[in-house]
Amino acid sequence: MEVNFSEPRAKGGRAPDVFTPGGWESMREYAQTDEVDFLIVGAGAGGATLGCRLAEKGFSIVILDAGPFWRPLDDFASDELAQQILYWTDDRIVGGNDPISLGGNNSGRGVGGSTVHFSMIALRFRPEWFKSRSKLDYGFDWPISYEEIAPYYEEAEEALKVAGPVNYPWGPPRRRYPYRPHEVNAAGLVLARGAEKLGVEWAATPLATVSAPRGKSPPCVYRGFCNYGCSTNAKQSALTVWIPRALRAGAEVRDLAMAGRIEIDSRGRVAGVLYFREGVWRFQRARNVVVAGYAIETPRLLLNSACALFSDGLANSSGLVGTHLTTHAGPGAWATFDEEIRWYKGPPNMAVTEHWNYADEGKDFVGGYAFMSQGPLPMAWAQTLATSRGLWGQALREEMWKYNHMAGFVPVAETEPRRENRVELANETDQFGLRIPKVLFSYSENDKRLQRHAVRFMSDVLDAAGGHDIWVNYKDTSHLLGTCRMGDDPRESVVDADGRSWDIPNLWICDGSLFPTCGGVNPSLTIQALACRAAERISRLAAAGEI
Repeated sequence: MEVNFSEPRAKGGRAPDVFTPGGWESMREYAQTDEVDFLIVGAGAGGATLGCRLAEKGFSIVILDAGPFWRPLDDFASDELAQQILYWTDDRIVGGNDPISLGGNNSGRGVGGSTVHFSMIALRFRPEWFKSRSKLDYGFDWPISYEEIAPYYEEAEEALKVAGPVNYPWGPPRRRYPYRPHEVNAAGLVLARGAEKLGVEWAATPLATVSAPRGKSPPCVYRGFCNYGCSTNAKQSALTVWIPRALRAGAEVRDLAMAGRIEIDSRGRVAGVLYFREGVWRFQRARNVVVAGYAIETPRLLLNSACALFSDGLANSSGLVGTHLTTHAGPGAWATFDEEIRWYKGPPNMAVTEHWNYADEGKDFVGGYAFMSQGPLPMAWAQTLATSRGLWGQALREEMWKYNHMAGFVPVAETEPRRENRVELANETDQFGLRIPKVLFSYSENDKRLQRHAVRFMSDVLDAAGGHDIWVNYKDTSHLLGTCRMGDDPRESVVDADGRSWDIPNLWICDGSLFPTCGGVNPSLTIQALACRAAERISRLAAAGEI
């Protein structure tokens, strides 16, 4: 497969129709001299959702994304290696005691962002996590409550047509999921069998891939390539859900448009964004700018936009831009089974237990974790064996013969938000002449205790399910969050509860960098719920003349 990274697809009054091979749909275009209501940097879970909802409310919207405008039916191959193009693999420097591996698990480059290759897991935060300092004595309180975000969780679940069980065991009472749950595969039934023997609840994982036809999306056919781009459009990503709606509502999407700098006028307000497209730097005027580049690119852009008025970077009077980076630790537990499992069949995470997200007794740590059944494809599994166990050559080949008999679990394990874990600017520059990010991360002692607990418990579940030759690994992570946290106090946060900068009233943030704490579930549903809420709040503020 060959993708042209130098020729944008969305231009000339049209954008790719993601549901038609080679097809197009009309797109409104704005002149760069037009002062649009909102210029959004990033077309992932936060930016695409917010752009869609604001356009539907009548605002003029331009969305920039550094990557291509994907055509899933044309571009996505059943090829683990070729599909690495979906990840953000530009130069970055990592450091700290536990450097985070950057790439497939935690980034996306292109319209739709990382939702193009996410696992589709659509879980809500535990309600108490929104007030974790007050109610659970760790981390930070969010400036909003679960009750405030619950309607927007429902809005996002409905938009994504999440397929989940009628009675999900955890969390407060809620409306049923829009689509019926997917049939759990053999790898998921291993989790179910082990959990039931230990007296722990489990459930079919709520997934944003349709279990029945939805418009031009066919039901999932369980190819198993979900983490490498869904070539059938069963997956309900930002690319297939929010972007088409945004275009229909009048938004413009500019692909292959790398934002380099947010410009500030003499009043100290945002004037627009300087971005690189088609070989030249361009400038788009805007009344408001929303940064939605996720936990690395968002602080990077704010810091790279330092100017005479804001010498430490934009929105950074608190000194917190880039700090309190969190990730989800992902140690694994694996076992061999006598029967065939064939864990590659179906979405990779079809069963889940959130037991340790909701149980507060019997822990030697604060925080929580969920864990899910796994379905790595052959190349990914060989990489795990090579990097975790040092297997190579004949030893690796022999271990790979067990592939169809393997099962295992990986948690989404919470880590503590700590100031020393951060994104800062390195002195080195990239192909655009922009300073690249330096990402520093170290686990706390609590993080390590949590992971040890997780691997012990997951191993017990595998053993109870009949697995043997159980082994564990500790190296993986997923999801990057924090770095521009929201809050009630300008001294202790970067933005307010709406994602609005304390320092610059027409500068906003809408992505996972807002999270004060990261919880023990995948973040994309919460990011989209926050974006839906932000759109509603912005609309009300505009109506009140406060924007």
